[in-house]
Amino acid sequence: MSLQLYTSRPRQANLPNPRPLLSGTPTEGHLGMRTGSVSSPHCIHSNSPQWDPTKDLRTIANNTFYLDTSGWYWGAITAGQAHEALQAASEGAFLIRDSSHPLYMLTLSVRTARGPTSIRIQYSGARFLLDSSSPARPSLLSFPDVPSMVQYYVGPGRKVPQGKVEETHGGKPAQRTVQESTVLLKLKRALHKPQAFPSLQHLARLTINCSTDCPDQLPLPRPLVRFLQDYPFQV
Repeated sequence: MSLQLYTSRPRQANLPNPRPLLSGTPTEGHLGMRTGSVSSPHCIHSNSPQWDPTKDLRTIANNTFYLDTSGWYWGAITAGQAHEALQAASEGAFLIRDSSHPLYMLTLSVRTARGPTSIRIQYSGARFLLDSSSPARPSLLSFPDVPSMVQYYVGPGRKVPQGKVEETHGGKPAQRTVQESTVLLKLKRALHKPQAFPSLQHLARLTINCSTDCPDQLPLPRPLVRFLQDYPFQV
């Protein structure tokens, strides 16, 4: 989760050149945009960094590749379908799916002690984090991709205060109260999608990743090292 913009050069009419409204000598740049020293005294110039769309494209492309490789990304399923798949699983089983909310890309569904539940994943500034309405939200950790986030929460239980939890009541998502939506997030085991169960090569890669953080130092052929580096996670 490349675009090409097509532009056409307009026909030049035999009209006199308009008188410049402001001082300066504007010129015509790429794609007909006017550039130069023209500026308005009423403009407020900001030194904040500009949005870089290529960074978002790289981040989303890398994250999509990692999720497709993981085997625990279930794609476009509903919250009800995810909870049904997790109902018979043990506590801590989890999966990633497409979010049903138009403002979110992904959702984490997990089997907790209270049953299956779902937490939306926020994407902002080329980083991923669990969505939360808590005042402590600015202190929540963000990650460059979803597998890194999942790997962080695997193991000891970490509380996600006032998380925006998706639930299904009668097939429709509903927001629970603040107290009820506080989730003790304890991820233990990925629930793999039946059609995307990992290969033996991938399972061997996970085992090696659990044993070392430096696969490039292993006495392995370069193609195998690159294979390990293509998915540098333990889950």
